[in-house]
Amino acid sequence: MNTPTSPLPLAGIRVLEFTHMVMGPTCGMILADLGAEVIKVEPPGGDKTRKLPGLGIGFFRSFNRNKKSVVIDIATDEGRATAAELAGECDVVLENFRPGLMASFGLDYKTLSEAHPRLIYVTHKGFLPGPYENRLALDEVVQMMGGLSYMTGPVGRPLRAGTSVNDIMGGMFGAIGVLAALRERDITGKGQEIQSALFENCVFLSSQHMQQFSMTGEAPPPMPSRVSAWSVYDVFTLADGEQLFIGAVSDKQYLTLCRVLESPELATDPALATNALRVAVRPELLTRLGDILKHHHVAELSPKLEAAGIPYAPIMRPDQLVSDPHLIASGGLVPMDTEDGGSTDVVLLPLTMGGRRPGVRHALPSIGEHTEEILATLKTRTPA
Repeated sequence: MNTPTSPLPLAGIRVLEFTHMVMGPTCGMILADLGAEVIKVEPPGGDKTRKLPGLGIGFFRSFNRNKKSVVIDIATDEGRATAAELAGECDVVLENFRPGLMASFGLDYKTLSEAHPRLIYVTHKGFLPGPYENRLALDEVVQMMGGLSYMTGPVGRPLRAGTSVNDIMGGMFGAIGVLAALRERDITGKGQEIQSALFENCVFLSSQHMQQFSMTGEAPPPMPSRVSAWSVYDVFTLADGEQLFIGAVSDKQYLTLCRVLESPELATDPALATNALRVAVRPELLTRLGDILKHHHVAELSPKLEAAGIPYAPIMRPDQLVSDPHLIASGGLVPMDTEDGGSTDVVLLPLTMGGRRPGVRHALPSIGEHTEEILATLKTRTPA
């Protein structure tokens, strides 16, 4: 395990997490990675996310590291009382259940903050307050509503992004809210409720396209139908069917690309002298480049492009990333002991702090592994 030599920034902060799936667990994991003690409350039998099949099989291991697991049945009076008492000993409470559920258990911000005014409480929702706030939402739902699916797919074929972008982003904004609320509490002595929502996350992702419409009066086309601002900015099929994205976004880069491809005729053609001229004949130019590139191999061309300073990217699958040399060398992919006694490589937060990567400090918890440890202090004060 990666044990830091100095305290992490959130050391001493205690977080109680009532979450499942991706959004809430992401928030808790970020806080845990930054040093907070994060106590994940699971129902009897464990969080159902642990046993998801298919595309959900990796959710629990991806977003629940560095946490402690406590089993409390908040569907019972005794469980709710225990959870409320534990919340009173924490700085932060996280939840991402359906609207109204935590209030029905007396574990909502309004109820808990009456006894604990310093409490910071994060609700991860589908929508912020407004006409939609009581709707249930999924990442796919808000991608459709928030413009992302329209912008991603071809005309008439909206396509969701290939990962849980809004769930993960919603957890990130929840964590950002916690950091700001902790700072404000240092000044005011008071906690507050934070709400982070999927729909608003997605609209934020689409905001540049909304602004494009506001400035031009024209609805932006989906990305597959876009009119590119750059002449060479596309995926090309090379030899043996391999694919490579190449982007030459300036006249200098275009001329450099021509030299790398040993194609002086493209560099000296007056009709291709500037980016504006090249954009005007972009389909024809891409066809000419494609005819040249189909004779190149990715492994041979990539180092030449890198040496020349041309932006490029192979089209990678997630399964290929587990052996990516940069991820491994930069310390962004590290082993974590799993709840079944095995080990898996996990992706760390995409940041460094003072040159260090906040890493894995604890094995993934088994169901209720820390119940006795965490609740023992409560039991010592509970009247017989």
